[in-house]
Amino acid sequence: MPFPGGLWWLLCCRQGFTLLRRDYGDADREADGEAEEEASFELRAQGDQASLEVSLSQPTRTSSGSERSLLVSEEMRSLIVEKGPGPVEEDPDALVKGWLQREVRGGVKTPWIRPRKYWFVLTPDSLDYYSSNEKGAKRLGSLVLTSLCSVLWPDKQTYKETGYWSVTVFGRKHCYRLYSEHLNEAVRWVCAVQKVIDSKAPVQTPTQLLMRDVEEHCGSPEVLEQIYRCNPILRYTSSPLYAPLLPFPYGSLDQSAPGPRSYTTLRDEAVKLFNSLQQLESQRDPVPLIQGILQTCLDLPPLVDEIYCQLVKQTTEPPAPGGPGDLHYWQLLTCMSCTFLPSPPVLRFLRFHLDRTESRFPASEMAKYACFIREALGKTRGRECVPSLEEILVLMRRQEMVCTVHCPGAAACSVAISSHTTAEEVARELVSRLGLSQSPNLFALYEQSRLREQPVGSSTLLADVLTRFENLAGEEREQDAPCRLCFKHYGFLDTDNVPRDSLEFALLFEQAHEMVLRGYVPTSEETLQTLAALRLQSLNSDFSTHTPFPRLEELFPPHVLHARLPAPCPDPPTPKCRGARLRAGLLAGGLWGHSLAKQRAERDQRLRGRLREEGASTMAAIVEKWKLLQGMGRPEAMAAYVALVREWPGFGSTLFDVDLRAVRPRRGSVGMGNGREGVALTPLSPQSPVGAGPQRLWLGIGAKAVSLYKPGEPEPLDSFCYGRISSFGASDSSTFRLSVEDRDLLFETSQVDEIAQLLTTYLASTGARRPPRPQEPAPGPPLDPDPAALPRGLCPVAGPWQRPPPTGSFGS
Repeated sequence: MPFPGGLWWLLCCRQGFTLLRRDYGDADREADGEAEEEASFELRAQGDQASLEVSLSQPTRTSSGSERSLLVSEEMRSLIVEKGPGPVEEDPDALVKGWLQREVRGGVKTPWIRPRKYWFVLTPDSLDYYSSNEKGAKRLGSLVLTSLCSVLWPDKQTYKETGYWSVTVFGRKHCYRLYSEHLNEAVRWVCAVQKVIDSKAPVQTPTQLLMRDVEEHCGSPEVLEQIYRCNPILRYTSSPLYAPLLPFPYGSLDQSAPGPRSYTTLRDEAVKLFNSLQQLESQRDPVPLIQGILQTCLDLPPLVDEIYCQLVKQTTEPPAPGGPGDLHYWQLLTCMSCTFLPSPPVLRFLRFHLDRTESRFPASEMAKYACFIREALGKTRGRECVPSLEEILVLMRRQEMVCTVHCPGAAACSVAISSHTTAEEVARELVSRLGLSQSPNLFALYEQSRLREQPVGSSTLLADVLTRFENLAGEEREQDAPCRLCFKHYGFLDTDNVPRDSLEFALLFEQAHEMVLRGYVPTSEETLQTLAALRLQSLNSDFSTHTPFPRLEELFPPHVLHARLPAPCPDPPTPKCRGARLRAGLLAGGLWGHSLAKQRAERDQRLRGRLREEGASTMAAIVEKWKLLQGMGRPEAMAAYVALVREWPGFGSTLFDVDLRAVRPRRGSVGMGNGREGVALTPLSPQSPVGAGPQRLWLGIGAKAVSLYKPGEPEPLDSFCYGRISSFGASDSSTFRLSVEDRDLLFETSQVDEIAQLLTTYLASTGARRPPRPQEPAPGPPLDPDPAALPRGLCPVAGPWQRPPPTGSFGS
């Protein structure tokens, strides 16, 4: 039975209908018969099966009360260049033409299957290929070139594997993988195709055009309602999205995110994210899915605007305003507003959507979320991490988080923070709350764990720090102490006039004890035992057998005990002869290997036993000294402890482990070389031992001078007041340069930025002259901030600072 004429027309449309760079001819996309509202192609069944209503509604732009429709035929003409089967050689629009080989079905090229050779012609609008270069040859295919197309340069790896130089051109629907035997020819085609792509005007999607219309007619409610009514692309849809709302390049390969996650093209990821959004409606616990969407946006920043547009679409005229599914969209939009800032056009469109929602649903949950989002957008400046699970839960309730900051020698402080609170704001609040406003010393927040400690930069968002803690909590072992925030001294400007009965003195006492445990107070073992006894007296008062004892590594530097142990015997060297290596390998796998492993285990057990013996004897000596402190109060014990530590001339300085690599003449001075490679070490002065050779040193940064110490030595090798320092900076990521008069000291360290920041802080806080700009580019932040911009009692931006404490210590 022949089909009616209307059904024939319908089948033709279903087989090859293309609209707005979308293909509706794929049978698998419409197997379920659902409408594709995103492309405004609707196929609805009414009544019985023989009665069908076909509705073709193009997304239209409405302005001045009239609809502006883009007809299908016009769209097709704008994308496909009509060409007849005329002579190929006489094409006046041909830019480049020649023979290339192409993979017919786009599979992986194998050496035993040669791609077919075709005649390719590049025109200002498309890349066409023909069966031959003869007159009247049949055109076999065409790839329309737009501004969204991309081309990959030939890579050497493909040439090694196949013997051909590859040229890959990505289009809307197709990908041409072309091959040439000559590199020059491949480069010529790549440059020509890229030039055509660059000459094309930027492609704008219907969503972008409608956003512009909404912005132009925001003062005309009637026109706006007509725009939303006539364009389903702006409204909620339950159907899947088959193309992104914003333009993304075809086949771009520069969106790979660092880390274990793997992503496809931006267009595919945008479609996947919309599917994830639709899953939010039925999720009982949307928090993990929300965090996953935020992580994708963090890894792929170009998708931020797309997600904002998709959320605006799904929260516009939903089927159940204020329902659980709709509120999940608003909760995700709240988290997005506290994490990412959209581009200006999308931001204006989002703010209009928020205003429209508040006016249509006043005093509703949606209006409350809209108000919260508007305020958050005014504070968001970008995040390093996505919100933690706890932060997402708090944002879903539009509340603030509670951050716990530990203060050595005092109780932990709870501070209410938002997603935009910085470390500087919390440090300022703690300085005021703890009564430290009149102190001349500097304070900062620290990230602290068992294995590391680093200051938190003043502009760092505490929400990012808490997210890092949450991520590390799943990686650390059970016996590891959890990460925490700690409030401590950052710089010491005056340690002599700190009242003994003040909280600052307790902070000073705890920090001094931390320096002792890390081995940064060079003194005798007898003094270290006395300090441990004073520590016990301050913690537990007088000696008692019922008093719980702290671990020895919390009282005494562990490295001192390890230094008493004999050096381990080195393993026998590996034979150089091949036969000897073979015999050694055979013996290692037999009885001899088991014997060696047994010897190592016995040796390690003896060392552990020796270490326990040394620890027991040291603890006994400490207890004997503790008994002599009978009747001493806690304040007196703390004061005596600090007084003993203060006897070291370097007390109050921050020590950094560095390697002095070279002392060279300063650039611009007489006899200076062009490079620092191979420069001989020269003494800084006739009396200074610095410069005699490569040395492992302590670099002490204090309030008045910079000193160099030999590890374990109480007296500095040399000291430079700030008046002698002409400049400082980073020569590279691991080399710190300190210019002293006419010499440059080059230190190798992993704490380049931390040293420079601390030097800058001391110079700015003491009112000294501002340091000159480094003569060499530094990768870190600028080294000469305005002293007036530094708040009293706070440190400036500090980079990561890792200083591993002894094993088992936590820093009290």
